[in-house]
Amino acid sequence: MPRKDWGQLTVQDDGAGIGPENLGRLFDPFFTTRLGQGGSGLGLNIVYNLVTQTLCGAIHVQSAPGQGACFTIELPSTAPDTTAV
Repeated sequence: MPRKDWGQLTVQDDGAGIGPENLGRLFDPFFTTRLGQGGSGLGLNIVYNLVTQTLCGAIHVQSAPGQGACFTIELPSTAPDTTAV
């Protein structure tokens, strides 16, 4: 459940899922399980940085092999003030 005055976006799939050995590194820059197959390992790192640093939110993932993945993004309802010093 999102915090008061926060919104929540959930994206879920029914794909192959993510193994527990990879969940802790999922948002690390250049982490990929598709090396040499076109995956640079930057996509989820960029999403993580946008959500947590730019928008001051949070992102979580739940997954198990063979059961897809569920990403939950929580964002404040008011954009952060980037002009404050």
